Amino acid sequence: MSDSTNSSWGGRFSEPTDAFVARYTASVTFDQRMYRQDIQGSIAHARMLCKVGVLTEQERDDILRGLEEVRIEIERGEFEWSVALEDVHMNIEAALTKKIGITGKKLHTGRSRNDQVATDIRLYLRDEIDVINAELTRLQQGLVELAEKEADTIMPGFTHLQTAQPVTFGHHLLAWNAMLTRDFDRLQDCRKRINQMPLGAAALAGTTYPIDRHYTAELLGFDAPTENSLDSVSDRDFAIEFTSAASLIMMHMSRFSEELVLWASAQFQFVDLPDRFCTGSSIMPQKKNPDVPELVRGKTGRVYGHMISLLTLMKSQPLAYNKDNQEDKEPLFDTVDTLRDSLRAFADMVPHLQAKKEFMYEAAKRGFSTATDLADYVVRKGIPFRDAHEIVGKAVAYGVQTGKDLSEMTLEELQQFSSEISADVFDVLTLEGSVAARDHIGGTAPNQVRAAAARAKALIDAR
Repeated sequence: MSDSTNSSWGGRFSEPTDAFVARYTASVTFDQRMYRQDIQGSIAHARMLCKVGVLTEQERDDILRGLEEVRIEIERGEFEWSVALEDVHMNIEAALTKKIGITGKKLHTGRSRNDQVATDIRLYLRDEIDVINAELTRLQQGLVELAEKEADTIMPGFTHLQTAQPVTFGHHLLAWNAMLTRDFDRLQDCRKRINQMPLGAAALAGTTYPIDRHYTAELLGFDAPTENSLDSVSDRDFAIEFTSAASLIMMHMSRFSEELVLWASAQFQFVDLPDRFCTGSSIMPQKKNPDVPELVRGKTGRVYGHMISLLTLMKSQPLAYNKDNQEDKEPLFDTVDTLRDSLRAFADMVPHLQAKKEFMYEAAKRGFSTATDLADYVVRKGIPFRDAHEIVGKAVAYGVQTGKDLSEMTLEELQQFSSEISADVFDVLTLEGSVAARDHIGGTAPNQVRAAAARAKALIDAR
């Protein structure tokens, strides 16, 4: 047989694979990153085959020894990957056979590359979710600690990017943390569905060998073997679910990024980003560009694209496995890399954000941010809310004309809009009074922010 035809399946072919087709159909250039998982799965499969009597103990031991030698070669950079062998699975099996002889060819007994790759991807993604959630947790720890530190720092809260009501910077940071908590839970939930073992489904119908799938699942740390062999080899729901969860995380990260880009600008001056996460300009020496948040914001689109790619990949596939599924890996791998690296960058950067408190405070004083407090004050004096709304609206219009914030008006000026207003109104018109008044769970009062930070910290520590 020609060297251009893969010896693992070339028996029925009368001519070698075209060289271009071999390159076009090969996946080893990108799926080799799953070598650890492939070897891990093969070790468990060999142990199981020995347990049920398909392999002898000596054959099992030879296979385990050979696989370990292959792993060491790969990690030392001494392994030669071959496109002619198509993928990570056949490259490793061929290397094993070269090391231990004919026994290496027995490893594939009772399995197919179809259930092998499905298992490898699940093992790989399970490992990566653990790494990603560790980075996500690290980011949350930084957010919560910073929120606790900035529990009293007053800034404007926005709706429609217009000044709405004063909040604290700590409260705002905990809003980011709330998003990430949902993200963590989604990934953990996704991991449960990933942690089902396809190995043993073989090509599509199972195998005639007396395999013990529960034993293999136990060796590999899966919760259970999958229930249906057809679905086992063709299912990529778990990959789509992961990219969906990743898209949500990146959407949240992009929202954080947008705020940091705005806040770091000369127009806002709310925060100062650490120099090591920024770059300068080749022509404008004064520039300090927020490259990390901007790149996270930009990379969000590629993750969205990968989710759509996987949905499109699967939408027309009949059962069971199809070669189309080779296209699942590059979008999935890039999603993993992009998400992990984006979280790492933010986890490194966020704890070192410097709040420019005086600029935040001054910004909160602009835009009549305590207007709702004045309306609530008038309501407590017995005036219906709709009438109170009109009273405050007139006061704001007066402030626009005179260039005065509500807190800067005299009592006489305020009383021209309602005789119910008295000297105690200034207790609610201060920024401090406004945030302190939101003293309930979920509110922006500094003591509530500290309590919320403590709860968040306990939740993170309990993971």
